[in-house]
Amino acid sequence: PVAMPIKLNTDLNRRTKSDPSFVEKRKDYLEWPDYFMSVAFLSAQRSKDPNSQVGACIVNQENKIVGIGYNGMPNGCDDDLLPWSRSADNQLDTKYPYVCHAELNAIMNKNSADVKGCTMYSALFPCNECAKLIIQAGIREVVYLSDKYKDTPDMVASRRLLKMADIQCRQFKPKRTKIVIDFNSINNSGTLNTASE
Repeated sequence: PVAMPIKLNTDLNRRTKSDPSFVEKRKDYLEWPDYFMSVAFLSAQRSKDPNSQVGACIVNQENKIVGIGYNGMPNGCDDDLLPWSRSADNQLDTKYPYVCHAELNAIMNKNSADVKGCTMYSALFPCNECAKLIIQAGIREVVYLSDKYKDTPDMVASRRLLKMADIQCRQFKPKRTKIVIDFNSINNSGTLNTASE
């Protein structure tokens, strides 16, 4: 038997909305920046920190995610034995000497040879320690949502370092105020819906 060639409509530009086979693409899809910041925020939900849940997402020039991280205790260290407190008489009884920030974990969790030239999306502006790692890793841009600790010495130092290393920093301006994942929507409509505002 001889296979019959399939005739394709090669003149797709002539289709009009009156054509019954014409279906327009969705217009309310997530744009890349919103998507990557959402991944950072979703990753933050893995954090066991009772006070601060922060996530970070590293993206290459092809809009592919190459690293994800959230704040937490180092691998192999029992987070039930280490403190989660923000303040104590002895600093060793706080989380600060122990916890790994989201940016550090995203760099360490990279799934590529390196992250040179990549963009990092983070819920918070990175501290000075994370700025050092970002610089050493070769990340070229930091996109952050909140800068609530802007005037603290760590953040002032961070800005100095990032500026000296010529790393672009910009505050994220979301197109949506909220993204809600409804796991039941796939069963109801056959497509995954996200509610947004």
